[in-house]
Amino acid sequence: MSTPTPVTLIGLGPMGQAMVRTLLAAGHPVTVWNRTPSRADALVAEGATRVATPAEAVAASDLVVLSLTDYAAADAVLAAAADVLPGRTVVNLSSDTPGTTRRAAHWVADHGATLVVGGIMVPAPLVGTAAAYVYYSGPEAAFRAHERTLATLGAPRYLGEDPGLAQLLYQAQLDVFLTALSGVAHAAALAEAAGVPPTRFVPEALRTLADTPATVESGGAVGEAFETGVHPGTPSTATMMGATAAHVLGASEELGVDTALPRAVLPHYEAALAAGHGRDDWTAIFEVVRAPREADDVPSGRVEATAQGVGTTA
Repeated sequence: MSTPTPVTLIGLGPMGQAMVRTLLAAGHPVTVWNRTPSRADALVAEGATRVATPAEAVAASDLVVLSLTDYAAADAVLAAAADVLPGRTVVNLSSDTPGTTRRAAHWVADHGATLVVGGIMVPAPLVGTAAAYVYYSGPEAAFRAHERTLATLGAPRYLGEDPGLAQLLYQAQLDVFLTALSGVAHAAALAEAAGVPPTRFVPEALRTLADTPATVESGGAVGEAFETGVHPGTPSTATMMGATAAHVLGASEELGVDTALPRAVLPHYEAALAAGHGRDDWTAIFEVVRAPREADDVPSGRVEATAQGVGTTA
């Protein structure tokens, strides 16, 4: 039986603490460092080793896992440990932009180490459970060398050599998540403004959220429509959904609820109608949301929308 790999974990917020406990439970020796040392007290009592500086933490293990607020915080930690970085694999599970991630990968490589980027796609209480999975990207050899240890945290999903790819997929998933949270909060505020208390309304909103996958797939495969650019008309056409989006905006204005969210949604349908997708499925909004491709024509015209409906103007 192989000896469990020693791991250093830097950053002891809820996610970092959950990872430390998961690694300890699997038998891994874990060295920890946090800017506020007291956050490690309970973990030390459970078997972790606390050190005083980032350099001591990095020097303690060939595998160094970072769980920090952003890459600026990670950069500061790694800069303080630059002299002991050579030869080590740094797995950064912090959140930031893909471009920032790629720049960090170059810096780490210039200092003799390897950066593997990751994004944990479950909340802290689910780390190490069957529900957990983690996106990874970066040098494959470094990832494979530590895959077994990383699998302790959640099922690894390796995406490729580009260090920015895992970060991008992580942010894309959070795009879905955060938009859904804002939708629930906005809907509850709308209901409350009409006299329906959140405690009564939110369970119904959550049911709608749970039923959404079956609803959006009822007219066909959404991913396929996005990929092929074919958006066959269904009852949920861009025209109908655009009118609905205008009505949500109108209701929000009437009741004095913040309009930022519906004002962000409605232009997707305005642009789709302006581009001639009125009779297409709602999935046609993908054509106006995605990054332009060289062969794309730039849509002309604009769409006027009010609480009464959506109409096109030249």
